[in-house]
Amino acid sequence: MTRHIRHAQYFCALLLVALLVNAARVQVVQAPSYDRNPGNRRPDISRYEQPRGDILVGGRPVTGSRDTRENLRYERTYTDGPMYAPVTGFASQLYGTTLLESTEDGVLSGADPMLAPFPLWNDFTRARNAGGDVVTTLHPAAQEAAYRGLAGRKGAVAALEPSTGRILALVSAPSYDPQPLSGNGSAAARAWARLNADENRPMLNRAVRQTYPPGSTFKVVTAAAALDSGVVTDFEAPTDSPDPYRLPGTRTRLTNASKSCKDASVREAFTLSCNTVFAKLGVEVGGRDMTAMAQAFGFNNGGLRIPFPVARSTFDTTLDRAQLALSSIGQYNTRATPLQMAMVAAAVANGGQVRDPYLVERTTRPGGSTLATAGSRAIRQAMYPSTAVRLRAMMRDVVESGGGRKAAIRGAKVGGKTGTAQHGLGNSGTPYAWFVSWAQGDRDLAARVAVAVVVEDADAERGDISGGGDAAPIARAVMEAVLKSP
Repeated sequence: MTRHIRHAQYFCALLLVALLVNAARVQVVQAPSYDRNPGNRRPDISRYEQPRGDILVGGRPVTGSRDTRENLRYERTYTDGPMYAPVTGFASQLYGTTLLESTEDGVLSGADPMLAPFPLWNDFTRARNAGGDVVTTLHPAAQEAAYRGLAGRKGAVAALEPSTGRILALVSAPSYDPQPLSGNGSAAARAWARLNADENRPMLNRAVRQTYPPGSTFKVVTAAAALDSGVVTDFEAPTDSPDPYRLPGTRTRLTNASKSCKDASVREAFTLSCNTVFAKLGVEVGGRDMTAMAQAFGFNNGGLRIPFPVARSTFDTTLDRAQLALSSIGQYNTRATPLQMAMVAAAVANGGQVRDPYLVERTTRPGGSTLATAGSRAIRQAMYPSTAVRLRAMMRDVVESGGGRKAAIRGAKVGGKTGTAQHGLGNSGTPYAWFVSWAQGDRDLAARVAVAVVVEDADAERGDISGGGDAAPIARAVMEAVLKSP
């Protein structure tokens, strides 16, 4: 009898070992495949069983969480959703996450291992930590000024702090409210279908994901290349520039809106925005040096992240001389995001130094202690400091006596450059109105803000569209908002 009991013990022990081995196989070896199975709702239930961390602007949360009392318990909510959508993106139970909601998802959802006080215990229990917060660099008043300035228009605004690269405003219009996308019901599906069917593409982030021909605002880059390379040594001396200017190797003649561009100095040509002078300068500088200067500002960089990716601004490296002439006035294949052109203005204001832009100041734990900070940003010298000094003088001329008068701010130094960019088949599209600028308060040691504005659907007659008329007032409102703050 004892022998049979012993055999039964061995058999039971074997069954127990087999049970443990099978449990380990299911929970360890096969766990990833079960997690990926569409029929497994446990990961989603776990993900939404607690409130999501918040995205903060000026110390105030612009996101929140709503308790639905359903299986996927907490839905995302947004304050001033359309104004901040180009920054926050959306967090949807049906369609995933975008922009900061995506790049900072680990912190916001509580999945980041840095949030776990006892990581090994969490791995064992599969518990999820409370979500942390993301503190942005945005300036609330500047963001609101940019948003209100573009109200009813199609376009974008990007504003930077030149000395650090902190993004102060990032607006795209038309925008959308991320709130209706948050849930998982039919209302979210209808909102998704409506937004994707809208021909104005409200979910396109025009400030960082759309590139435009920069038009005459690119003359800042061309002027920097001409001064740095020594092609121009005296920017106030007359140039040997015909009007009209025949593009090299062609019969095409380039003309100007102004009648005073023939042989104008670089300083005068910059204020008058003379195409002929700058097209000829680009050819004289040459493709190699023009490309080097454009790339020093950030063109042709496909790896810029803020932390979500920024579309690559381009300056063509395979140009003949006629194409180079057009590229040097911001046409042909030259394309730029508004954020890239804000970087150009910021570099001029910052003594020729380019700071890579960033949007997240720091991330914090639920209790408010710092989890991670932005850290120092890469610096590169795009141009000689002396070149930046001369460019600042030229940009101030544009605001004080040129087409950028509507950007002037009493008691502040303001520099700018207007631009009107042709596009479409045979340049048949409504021209884009551009303005890039920087501003320095009367008590400031350096410029505090650099701005780029593009308006796609300028409301003037085609021949009267200008960056100075359509985009400069928006830039002024953003710059004033920053300068008025302590």
